[in-house]
Amino acid sequence: MGVLLLALTALFWTPHDPLTQDVTNRLAAPSGAHLFGTDALGRDVLSLVMAGAANSLAVAGSAVALGLGIGVPLGLWAAARSGWRDEVAMRGADLVFAFPSLLTAIMLAAATGPSAFNAALALGVFNIPVFMRVTRGAGRGLWSRDFVSAARASGRSTAQISVQHILPHLLGLLVVQAAVQFSVGVAAEAGLSYLGLGAQPPAPSWGRMLAESQTLIGTAPWLAIFPGLAIFVTVLALSLAGDGLRDRLDPRLKREV
Repeated sequence: MGVLLLALTALFWTPHDPLTQDVTNRLAAPSGAHLFGTDALGRDVLSLVMAGAANSLAVAGSAVALGLGIGVPLGLWAAARSGWRDEVAMRGADLVFAFPSLLTAIMLAAATGPSAFNAALALGVFNIPVFMRVTRGAGRGLWSRDFVSAARASGRSTAQISVQHILPHLLGLLVVQAAVQFSVGVAAEAGLSYLGLGAQPPAPSWGRMLAESQTLIGTAPWLAIFPGLAIFVTVLALSLAGDGLRDRLDPRLKREV
């Protein structure tokens, strides 16, 4: 929650303009004027970290939204079907899972060109089969329930049953999975930006801040410490939130499924 608040604040206010360069004050150590110090171009590191939070969360959130928007409908469709159509859908998902997520994102981002939009698209493509498999796996167990038989007897179509009866029972599980994929997306976005495949200059990015700090780690360690801590805290917080949601929702999910 704190990271989200920081990102929202950065949309309207930062201690200094994160893009303003002040070469006369370059590589200044943390002080009252610059709490996190300044970088090699004299930019305020705290402002860069705040602005980078907005970019990182936007990319990760867009990737999760893409995965939910396409993967969940495909998973509902596969759960309602059987035979060769379900088999083809699952084998397609397995094909995507055959490659590590970050490697897939790197290949897609490299093919489409470096930008925040393409990074979100690349990460979202991997999220599609994740949500598809989760939705399909949990949804199939619900089709044998009495409420589905009652809905069929009342004349509801397969699509109506999927949306009105199956999907509401899966919302808790999907929220948990979304939190997990959000944390993965933040780390993956930082990795893509570190390689130069994410947000491009002058847009601030935690991953690129780490890349730019490599040659100065001995003389200005704060350039790596603060964006590194931002990534660590964000991923850890999202992971713990996902675990907490899972622990809270698991008993209800077991009864429903």
